[in-house]
Amino acid sequence: MAAVDEPAWRGRQLAEAMYRQWVTELAAITALPQALRARLGAEGWQVGRPAIAQAFRSADGTERYLIECHAAGPQMVETVWMPEGDGGETGDGSEAGEQNGTGEDSAQRGWRRATICVSSQVGCAVNCRFCLTARLGLERNLSAGEIAGQVVAVLDRQRVEVGRDRVNVVFMGMGEPFLNYDNFMAAVRLLVEEVGLSPQRMTVSTSGIVPGIERFAEEPAEVRPKLAISLNAPNNAIRGEVMPINRKWPIEAVVDAVRKVRLRPRERVTFEYVLLGGVTDRPEHALELTRLIRRTGLPAKVNLIAWNPGPDLHYTTPTPEAAERFRETLIAAGVPAYLRRPRGRDIYAACGQLKRTVEG
Repeated sequence: MAAVDEPAWRGRQLAEAMYRQWVTELAAITALPQALRARLGAEGWQVGRPAIAQAFRSADGTERYLIECHAAGPQMVETVWMPEGDGGETGDGSEAGEQNGTGEDSAQRGWRRATICVSSQVGCAVNCRFCLTARLGLERNLSAGEIAGQVVAVLDRQRVEVGRDRVNVVFMGMGEPFLNYDNFMAAVRLLVEEVGLSPQRMTVSTSGIVPGIERFAEEPAEVRPKLAISLNAPNNAIRGEVMPINRKWPIEAVVDAVRKVRLRPRERVTFEYVLLGGVTDRPEHALELTRLIRRTGLPAKVNLIAWNPGPDLHYTTPTPEAAERFRETLIAAGVPAYLRRPRGRDIYAACGQLKRTVEG
């Protein structure tokens, strides 16, 4: 606003309209004088919020969205809405991990709490062998507005009441957030300062980008999401095979970086572990993982994820019995462990399945 010779406080009016009232057209921002709106429109300004181009609904209520972003030409990314979540926050010591519900209005809408899974890049460069998104490669980073805009678009679609409804945000969609660090954290600040979401209801997952974790450790608690490490193997040998990034930053380097993060009272670091049938789900893997988690000395929990299948990915999903045995082994050793519920497998919305699929 200052750049177009308007008072700087007009910027607050714009932010209020876009991030609190969820206005999508300049003409609808009635706090601005009509002449100013006309002038901005004539100069080519537009709100530019990412738009939901297609929506697919799962039998379990999960919705997957193809969202069109325009910062560098029209491109699609994927965002997922999970009513009742998938249990990923359980036991992390934060307000998001509490299981009590929300108000009566939310219950009437068919959900009491929900999770939005957000993308940070178009594609991904990390190349985890078990993930469909890796097949895309990296096309570009998303801007801060494109990342935060995904959340706003879904909040608007689902008629969420910010401050009342219990909605969590996880940066676990397409891309590696810590390889787009500046835009990712700028989006977090928009969501906290402009939308009004709590950072304790946000979780960022990284494959183990050590410089990014070290930068993250310096973020102030009032804007820092919770941290999840995509571990997926009990040792460097297996992890290097399924996650080539481990060859650059092995488990020990990742853990050393995580130790620098100043956790809030009761907060736990989440270690995510994808169970690949016959590859990472054996009893000896569970025992090795318990030793690894305990050696970190961190207040931690483990989220176990039964691998979600995809075309041309040559892994198998473990049996429910094998997954439960794995969880029980960790718990018996004193390691908090939870099995995340798969959501939206039938529409390619589950963890590791996002690939801009145009079928539902």
